[in-house]
Amino acid sequence: MFNFPKYITGAALLVSLTLSLPASAQILPKPEPEPPKGWQLMDLKENGFFGISLKPAYLFLQGKKSKPVVVATIDSGIDTLQQDLKSILWVNTKEIPGNGIDDDHNGYIDDVHGWNFLGGPNGKADFNETTEEVREYNKLKGKYEAITDTNSVDKKQYAYWKRVKTIYDTTTNKARTETEQLQPIMNALMVTSGYIKRGLNLPANGTFKQADLVKLKMTNDTLTQSKYVWDSIFSQEGGNQNNAAIIKDLSEYLAKLNNDLSPDLEARKRIVGDNVDSMDHKPYGNNLLKFADASHGTGVAGLIGAVRNNGYGINGVADNVRIMAIKAVPNGDEYDKDIANAIHYAVDNGAQIVNMSFGKKISPHKEWLDEAFKYAASKDVLLVQASGNDSEDMDVNPDFPNDTFLDGSTDADNVVNVGASGPKLGEHLAGDFSNYGKTNVDVFAPGVKVTTVDTDAEFMTEDGTSFSSPITAGIAALVLEYYPTLSSKQLKQVILQSATPLTGTMVLKPGSKTIKVDFASLSKTGGIVNAYKALQIASKMKGERVPLP
Repeated sequence: MFNFPKYITGAALLVSLTLSLPASAQILPKPEPEPPKGWQLMDLKENGFFGISLKPAYLFLQGKKSKPVVVATIDSGIDTLQQDLKSILWVNTKEIPGNGIDDDHNGYIDDVHGWNFLGGPNGKADFNETTEEVREYNKLKGKYEAITDTNSVDKKQYAYWKRVKTIYDTTTNKARTETEQLQPIMNALMVTSGYIKRGLNLPANGTFKQADLVKLKMTNDTLTQSKYVWDSIFSQEGGNQNNAAIIKDLSEYLAKLNNDLSPDLEARKRIVGDNVDSMDHKPYGNNLLKFADASHGTGVAGLIGAVRNNGYGINGVADNVRIMAIKAVPNGDEYDKDIANAIHYAVDNGAQIVNMSFGKKISPHKEWLDEAFKYAASKDVLLVQASGNDSEDMDVNPDFPNDTFLDGSTDADNVVNVGASGPKLGEHLAGDFSNYGKTNVDVFAPGVKVTTVDTDAEFMTEDGTSFSSPITAGIAALVLEYYPTLSSKQLKQVILQSATPLTGTMVLKPGSKTIKVDFASLSKTGGIVNAYKALQIASKMKGERVPLP
């Protein structure tokens, strides 16, 4: 799964240094100004933030009628009772809720709002997983670890094993290093959070934000240090976050690292009970969509279509969508089987757009994903996917799934790959974590400190291409609402043409603090998606969508 905090950065270093400094020696650096809530929807000329120009888009649509659009989110699940989402959930009207019968005979019992491909009997779910390279390494090592280049028989499979081992070694070494760095940070955050809560007279389960720190009375050096630690963390992670959310995110990330170092390789079989290496089409999973890891999927759904202008949470991009929630992404790497089945489920149950905010480095059954991508294309369904958060060139180190198919065809007409952009025009316009690629990344969209909703909460601030993707999917849905005859190919065309190339805008290359590149070189379009321009383009097109029976 893509999006977890990038704590191996300045703030984490500040925490470790702060705890060893006397209070008199601590000078808090001036934090970067926090972008306003919902900046991702703003307009550069009107507001000074490089959002998607949603206000002009809705002015353009005044007086026009829309048709509902079903958008599937293949993700970590969803909070079906979230106030900004519960009224926009897709409802399977052919299913009688809670009767334990597959009323519509689609193979899924009581799939009222979607399906959980990580689910098992007794309401369980396999939501803590390891990375694909760890699973593949442990699966293949008994057969290949004693084989060499000279005595290997199947050269193709041996080459695959070597690639798996290389990625496995990189992943596990990184996990060890980060665990050693992050566990003391976690301990420090837990301790200093307790001091601050006592200083603010909060209960043990109370929460605080950066704005609350000014209320502290500095009675001792320990409290001064604790305030410094949290000021540093909030300055990096976003002032709208609270301490509990940050600790929860870091705890989940540490769990993910531990899953790579001490993997439970039997969890899937024990909980779900299927064979992940067999596309046997036997039913598996359950209909429960909210588990402890549902925050990511809830945030993704909110960016697409959170109820607009209701005085709560945020405004989603599209105003007439139905979110079909499909849980197939754990805290770890997704399984090829689940994603292929999830795409088929979405398409077969009427989704017109599918958002896919996930990715991994190895795809053992890529042929299943290729078939699913092509199936979606055959049914005129648009797939929007996140490029990833590794600061890597996708033309050199691709993520999976992707539309470079095993049969040699590339660049599907129904797939849009999205990188993450920041709020201000300048050297930080490209998210420092975002993947990029002149061939394999189509476009950029807001993904740095964007505002979305959370489970059991009004809103949160998040980083990641995981959030750039649903913003783009939301634009596609908005266009399709008002121009329902456009095909998936035309939707992709509209999205890409809406992104004006920013040629000559020099930005820090993702992952670098010093190297600058032309923003236009980071993606196929060289620009950032724009809802207003997309609608203008769509209004001049003659629709090609073929009505399905």
